[in-house]
Amino acid sequence: MADRNDVGGPGPLRRALMLLLKLAVSAGLLGLLLARTDLSRLWLSARQASPLWLALALVLYLAMILLSGWRWKLLLDAQHVRVAFGRLVNSYLVAVFFNNFLPSNIGGDVIRIKDTAPQAGSKTLATTIVLMDRGLGLLGLLAVAAFGASVTGRMGGRPPILASMLWLALAGGVAVAAVAVLLPGGVGRLLSPLRLIHREWIDERIKRLTGALARFRGAPGALATCLAGAVLVQAVLVAFYAAVVRSMDIPLSPWHLAVIVPVSFVVQMAPVSLNGFGVREATFAYYFSRLGLSIESSLAVSFMGAGLVILFSLSGAAAYWCRGSRWVLEGASAGVPPAAGSR
Repeated sequence: MADRNDVGGPGPLRRALMLLLKLAVSAGLLGLLLARTDLSRLWLSARQASPLWLALALVLYLAMILLSGWRWKLLLDAQHVRVAFGRLVNSYLVAVFFNNFLPSNIGGDVIRIKDTAPQAGSKTLATTIVLMDRGLGLLGLLAVAAFGASVTGRMGGRPPILASMLWLALAGGVAVAAVAVLLPGGVGRLLSPLRLIHREWIDERIKRLTGALARFRGAPGALATCLAGAVLVQAVLVAFYAAVVRSMDIPLSPWHLAVIVPVSFVVQMAPVSLNGFGVREATFAYYFSRLGLSIESSLAVSFMGAGLVILFSLSGAAAYWCRGSRWVLEGASAGVPPAAGSR
């Protein structure tokens, strides 16, 4: 019965104020950037973009989704949770749609957790798996950025972001992840003050969390493969933006994109803007300006990339619409009751 005593989230007024604040930040940053932009040049760059290169970018984004689904399945298998690959891809597509059409990137993770909680038998376990996927994805992102910064540094000139800073951040992230996996009991002790909220409820969640971390400790091969997959996912994402850059004949090395793309995603994790709009464009504009490229080119790449992602994410709406009875039947065939209660 303790499973129903969930901790309440922020009230409607607070959520509305947070949304207005994010909207103000995004609108303010975009307004400042566009005020310094030659809109005719920006429009010309977008209008002259090669359709073939943009089509290739969409194919690369699909490849990234498939790789992400494969990584997710590795982690689920490591926890002895069996979910069909096609089902995970469907969930990822729906998550991408929610991420782009809800004012928070948490929405997609909620979908992924909800879709796998019945098979996992626990929302806590499903959440732990998604968080591990997120964490390894962040490490892969830092690895690509650090390597890209190292290469651009050797190409001559001082890169806008020092490789040493990125390698240090990567080392710190790996250390934290290693401690969490190797010493799950320490994670439990770290979270023990939360028992003041509701002892029985928190104890049960800590037990499931530490149990999941212990099982990950027993599957180092799966974690290593998933981390390698995370690096590959980020490399494909860089290739996506490289295709966007090539479509508009912007003279920017893919190695610089290997830095700016991951860094822009790290910056967007800060919950201060509406789906990253404004913050992403400001990051691109800063990096491009340090390379002597125009603000118009930076905004063209950022807006075109975001536009393609939004266009692609509409496939998630179709995936969600097509679930219907097929989704229920797939769950039933896997031995999961459609209305199974997860904890």
